[in-house]
Amino acid sequence: MSLTHGTARTGMWWGFVGVAAFSFTVPLTKIAVGGLSPLFIGSARAVVAAVLAALALAITRQTLPTVRQWRRLAVIAGGIVLGFPLLTSFALTTAPASHGAVVIALLPAATAVMAVVRGHERPRAPFWIFAGLGAVAAVGFASMRTGGLAGLEWSDLLLFGAVGSAAIGYAEGGLLARELGSWQTVSWALVLSAPIMVTLTVTAVVNDPPAAEPVHWAAFAYLGVISMFLGFFAWYRGLAIGPMTTVSQIQLTQPVMSIVWAALLVGEVITWQTAVGGIAVILCAAIAVRIRLKS
Repeated sequence: MSLTHGTARTGMWWGFVGVAAFSFTVPLTKIAVGGLSPLFIGSARAVVAAVLAALALAITRQTLPTVRQWRRLAVIAGGIVLGFPLLTSFALTTAPASHGAVVIALLPAATAVMAVVRGHERPRAPFWIFAGLGAVAAVGFASMRTGGLAGLEWSDLLLFGAVGSAAIGYAEGGLLARELGSWQTVSWALVLSAPIMVTLTVTAVVNDPPAAEPVHWAAFAYLGVISMFLGFFAWYRGLAIGPMTTVSQIQLTQPVMSIVWAALLVGEVITWQTAVGGIAVILCAAIAVRIRLKS
């Protein structure tokens, strides 16, 4: 059954709001690791978000998930609460923000694959062609900023792991959000993972006491409140409205925005290649979305 244009466009707009919020994550993580340990950033940001989530759930008196839903929430928590934040934090201690955007540009394609596996969506072949071209364009665009992907390093492996973790968490979260609601899904996942993240945060503080400047704390605050919590409200709502294979492709614009923010916040120079690559990424994403809307 095809989706109506209105429903699909609503899902895309919610997805774009989430992507816009996430686009600051890589450059701000790069700033934060300049004064805070990666373990502290990756775990404490989840603790901040978990406190906000617990308050929201308590105030609105949400019904507890079922046993089956708790199991699915554990998968989501493993992907977006533990996996992605910790792996990217450690990777960005050595990798530049623009290099992080190279690998994370693969996330839309990975999410689309997971959506097919878990959600049993069956987009037509042209969708996959342009989604694949979009991923290639995104990687090529960001590679022009870093000189290519020659020489696989530990930071690359960590970033690839982050992509896989996020893709699983996004796909499972998008499905479960149809049952629990968008913000409820991420909130329960944060609460479920809180004991582990609190333990990791205490460990980080004991081993490497924070001694950061205000700019580092400001970046950390964004990661905890927006990247880890509020951004998922919009993102999971968009994925829940779906189809996920379509909404996930909006994230192809994230490396474009991330490198723009990296230029403004970290001081990287934007070249003509950046503009050309950004246009190519957005066009591929737009074509893929249009094909999916007509299917």
